[in-house]
Amino acid sequence: MVMGKGLASGGLVLLGLWLCVHSVPISVEKTTGKPEVEELEPPRSTDTGLHYDRYLREVIEYLEKDPHFREKLKNADMDDIKQGKLSKELNFVQHNFRSKLDELKREEINRLRMLIKAKHDTEEHNGQAMDHQTLLKQFEHLNHMNPHTFEVDDLDRLIQSATKDLENFDKERHDEFKKYELLKEHERRERLKGMSEEDRKKAEQHYEEMKKKHANHPKVNHPGSEDQLKEVWQETDGLDPQDFDPKTFFKMHDSNGDGFFDESELEALFTKELEKVYNPDNEEDDMVEMEEERLRMKEHVMNEVDTNKDRLVSFSEFMAATKKEDFAEKDEWETLDQNPIYTEEELRDYEQHLANEESDISKKSVELQKQREELERQQEELNNQKLGLKQAMEEMERIKSQKAEIKQPGSLVTEGQATLVVPGNSQPLPPGHQQQDVPIPGHS
Repeated sequence: MVMGKGLASGGLVLLGLWLCVHSVPISVEKTTGKPEVEELEPPRSTDTGLHYDRYLREVIEYLEKDPHFREKLKNADMDDIKQGKLSKELNFVQHNFRSKLDELKREEINRLRMLIKAKHDTEEHNGQAMDHQTLLKQFEHLNHMNPHTFEVDDLDRLIQSATKDLENFDKERHDEFKKYELLKEHERRERLKGMSEEDRKKAEQHYEEMKKKHANHPKVNHPGSEDQLKEVWQETDGLDPQDFDPKTFFKMHDSNGDGFFDESELEALFTKELEKVYNPDNEEDDMVEMEEERLRMKEHVMNEVDTNKDRLVSFSEFMAATKKEDFAEKDEWETLDQNPIYTEEELRDYEQHLANEESDISKKSVELQKQREELERQQEELNNQKLGLKQAMEEMERIKSQKAEIKQPGSLVTEGQATLVVPGNSQPLPPGHQQQDVPIPGHS
């Protein structure tokens, strides 16, 4: 299961500070005073998981290079961004940057067209109907009716789409993980059904032993608590926990120095806690579950600390959180094994869903087999027709060849002249001789 790691950080903040990219210094020509349009390097930051991630980042990186837009971006708040006020500032972006944005849009349009064509060809090959609504959603982040230039509407659509998609992103990851767990349990139970009574008891005993072994781990500190941060301070940073200083801690772990903990920087702080529970070398530990645990920890801290809901933790938000009473919370964090992912009813529903899918596949398989047999029958019929046609052509050629021989000069037999054969004698009479009537007894 592939999961995105969250958003990367950078210099300035767009979309309410939840989308950041690496700031690129603006180079100004002394003679003209105009900023140069630099070629972008491939995005270096963590993938957002959006299918238009590269396009999103490149657009923002170029907008950040424009002095006017950069200034407006600094002063924009979440409402300005969501209401489209920031998008209107595109009208004041310098021409050279607008031209580059036009080029980026054309490249994105071409990418989407190729993607949709490939999907269409695949589904057509598999005999599947095209889901046109799903395909149209691929273009929601831009105005595809104007494939040539990047306009205010394109920026507004990009912002709105990214906001909506990222808000749903974590939920989709949870849903994906739940399906993973349901399938894993379903397959385990199916394996048990195929075992003998003795082997089944051994397998069940081993399963329970692994569960107990996994649950037997050191205390997991509450994410974002004083104990948890002090453990990072001591184990990762090699510093005395008695000297713990929140301000210094923040600066040490703000890896790009932009004044924010983005989601990837925040998730990195939970590694020590996760290592208490998960080891890739242990049979009982599932690394997919570890990533789900990391996501749960991040969401917990974001809900507690990220007061303006911009998907980043600012320095001021972090410092404010360290002054709250619950910062000193000593309660242990409840891991996944203490929080069931699904109920038995949900598992039954999932298994019924799988059974229905299997039934549908079986029906389609029978139908495809019938179609295959019909095609084979038609092919055999066509082959017979081809064979009959070939034989008829050969017969026509044979007759044609015989006629050609009759017409050859010096031939003893001319066209239209019969070859006479004496009864009882296989040799034909010479030309000019007539066969004499031979009387037959009893006849006059």
